[in-house]
Amino acid sequence: MEFDTPPQLQIDTGADGPIVRLSGQWTALALAIDQQRGGVSKKLRRFDQANGHEWDLSAIERLDHAGGQALWHAWGRQWPDIIRLTDMQRQIFDRIAALDAQFERPDKPEQIGPVTGLGLSIFKFLHHMTDGIALFGEFMLDCARVLAGRRKVPWREISANVFTAGTRALPITALVGFLIGIVLSYLSSQQLRLFGASTYIVNVLGLTIIRELGPVLAAILVAGRSGSAITAQIGVMRVTEELDAMQVMGIPHSLRLVFPRVIALAIAMPLLIIWTDIIALFGGAVAAHFALDIDMSLFLHQLPNVVPIRNVWIGLLKGVVFGMLIALTGCHFGFRIKPNSQSLGAGTTASVVASITVVILADAVFAIMFQRVGLR
Repeated sequence: MEFDTPPQLQIDTGADGPIVRLSGQWTALALAIDQQRGGVSKKLRRFDQANGHEWDLSAIERLDHAGGQALWHAWGRQWPDIIRLTDMQRQIFDRIAALDAQFERPDKPEQIGPVTGLGLSIFKFLHHMTDGIALFGEFMLDCARVLAGRRKVPWREISANVFTAGTRALPITALVGFLIGIVLSYLSSQQLRLFGASTYIVNVLGLTIIRELGPVLAAILVAGRSGSAITAQIGVMRVTEELDAMQVMGIPHSLRLVFPRVIALAIAMPLLIIWTDIIALFGGAVAAHFALDIDMSLFLHQLPNVVPIRNVWIGLLKGVVFGMLIALTGCHFGFRIKPNSQSLGAGTTASVVASITVVILADAVFAIMFQRVGLR
């Protein structure tokens, strides 16, 4: 469609300064066609404020809301000091100014210095710590109530979480454990062959996998898989206001949501660790057979002799503690989620990172506490 009078912008020199004269049709369709041609729309971008120019709109044949918006933005969302326009045009700009005043402009992000940022991070960490301790305290009170017979044990929820966090995690833990066993065996065999100590591959794999690598590997996989699921489940309940409904009906969040998940992971994690250890040792034995020509029967015969049974118990104890920490961390971040999708995604990500961090810190504490236990 062609216009007999497209939008025009002309700058003249007046007695008091430059005069911007507008003419033609300033409508949505006319401006769209003019923008394709790079006409008046390109000239409007040069005006970042209304001051310093006199605007004459009296020659405009037709002005709609789109044209008024284009001029209003060119004026910097304010009236020019000097303007000539008709009564109809003033009504359009009055409506635009009123609508623009209803919407607050986003504030510029506040600049935070390094010292202030450090202080805010410390306070945020302390807030997480206090909430986490309170959540653990509620869990311990629920355990006491259940043991005293004042509350029924939620067997159905516990069994469902054991199946979700334990049984469904068997394939991924087996795959990763098998591959880690192969990699660790091949890397160790290259070094042991240089010193003629090939038979010590059993010592290296046994202690490394049973005492450290198996529990930590299983815990990290469960933290990324089940820990994030726990946070997402509770977060969705926050978004759909199910948590508020439970509170109105007098159903305790701790007993119905936290207690079953913590107990389930405390049960499932040691079993997953045993499963991961077996598969990882099998993968290491297979790699040792091909790399060092060590028979698998010899590998299985030497393993109980070089790895004391205390290492197995230490690994299972780690599993119980890791499972409880992952479940408590997932529940903690789930309850902190706000009722919006952005908070749900950010909370789930933070839960996974925090769970893995807590697991590694707990493993370091175990290494210090049991540094002289189970070693010859």
